[in-house]
Order: sequence, then C-alpha cells, then structure tokens
Amino acid sequence: EIYVFLVENPTLNQIKYHKERKQRKSKVKSCLFSAVSQSIFTRIVTLKSAKAIWDFLKQEYEGNEKVKGMHVLNLIREFEMQRMKESKKVKEYSDRLLSIVNKVRLLGTKFSDTRIVQKILVTLPERFESTISSLENSKDLSNITLAELMYALQAQEQRRLVREEGVIKGALQAKLKLSHGYKGKKKEAQGNNFEQGESSNKGGKGDDEKPNHPPCQHCGKRNHPHFICWRRPDIRCYKCNQLGRIAKFCNNKRQSQTEAQVADQQEEEEQLFSNLFCHQ
Repeated sequence: EIYVFLVENPTLNQIKYHKERKQRKSKVKSCLFSAVSQSIFTRIVTLKSAKAIWDFLKQEYEGNEKVKGMHVLNLIREFEMQRMKESKKVKEYSDRLLSIVNKVRLLGTKFSDTRIVQKILVTLPERFESTISSLENSKDLSNITLAELMYALQAQEQRRLVREEGVIKGALQAKLKLSHGYKGKKKEAQGNNFEQGESSNKGGKGDDEKPNHPPCQHCGKRNHPHFICWRRPDIRCYKCNQLGRIAKFCNNKRQSQTEAQVADQQEEEEQLFSNLFCHQ
C-alpha cells in the first residue's frame, strides 16, 4: 500500500483528501480488529496497514487453492457424517447442519438447500416417519423448501411433546390419587382397629369393675347382690349394736372418736396448767 504524502503548499481539497484517506485506513483496521478472535488479534496487532492484515487473514483461513479444497472436503465429510439423535430437537440438528454448510459457502463452494433437505429427510429418527409420509402424499419432496420442511417437523414435534406432557401429568395424578387412597384406607383400618381395641378394653374393664347384677331390692343398684347391701333392715353394726347400718358408716363410732380427741386435748391442757403452777 502506497502512503500518500502531502505536497508542498497543498490546497484545501488536497488536505481534505489526505485526511479522509488516513481516517479510512484507521476505520478499516478497527473493523478487522473487532471481527477476529483474541488469539488472532494478538497476531495481527503489530501489522501496520489494513492490506497487510487482510492478506494475513486470507492466508490463515483460506490458504492457497489446494489448502482451501482440503478444508472444503473435510467440511463436506463432517456434513455427511451427521445424524440426528433421539434426544435432540429438530431445530438443534438443523442449526448444526447449517453451521457446517455456511463454512463451506464462505470458502467459495456452492451448497444448495435441496441437499440440506435431503440430508434431513434421510437422517431423521423413526418418530418423524408419519410426518415424512404425510409430506410425500401432499407435496413433491424434490421441490419442498428448507423452511417448509422445518415448519412441518417442528409442528409435529411440538404436538408430540404436548401429548407426552399430558400423559406424564395424568400418570402422576393417578399415582398421587392412588397413594392418597391407600393412605386413607390404611388410616381407616388403623382407626377401626383402635376403636375395636378400645371397645374391648372398655368391655373388659366394665366386666371386672361393674359386674352385671339384678337390681338390689334394698337400694336399687346393680353393682352388688342384695344379701350384702348395707341398707338391709336386718343388718347390725358391731360397733354400736344398732340395726340398719354397718360399722363403716356408723355415727356413734365417729362421735366416740370425736369425744376421745376432746378428752385428750383437755387432759393435755390440765397437765400443762399443773406443770406451770408447780414451777411457780
């Protein structure tokens, strides 16, 4: 690249032209620097002119015709080896193919969309067989565009995903409902067993604590036979020797105990007073 120097006593047009040339070169270098990766930038940053940078990039990425041809063959081989996996989506697979095709086209080799369509049709998984059959019946696959094919495949894929989500959701709900039903039945069975145990325990306790006797002819209660009822008219208290009571509920016994306590207290008081007078 020839650097243009200003002549002596330049005119205004010459000064303006010289300034534009310098600015244009700086802009081109800035564009080239911003378009490359960091590793390439460190290799071209020392180059002085935009033409030198361009020649370096051309040699680095294209090389001569022989190197370029080998690069194209490697890319085409990579394209032919591509297969769509069951776990991948159609969009991901098509993006990977287009990335390889764009590299081939940048090297100057023509690559038609028809070839991409054929590649996609022959490498799709079995789950897209119904869509391909529908396209064969409704369209001429030799004339179908890449956009039409992608639209049909993505629509079928979206419908399948919606159905699978519905099936999974229904299965989860059924499992949850079954689990809740099992827990409810288990709790109900435990409750029934508990109630049966409680009733049997209560029944056992009732049989032990409250025997079932006929109504007593003296007091009317059922917890004792009539011949041991303390309300019998012929029963006699062995404490006071009176009829119609037992010693446990004898009033004379309680009165005797009270009188004995009073007598003891009086005796203690008399003993205390006597001791006081003796000391005086």
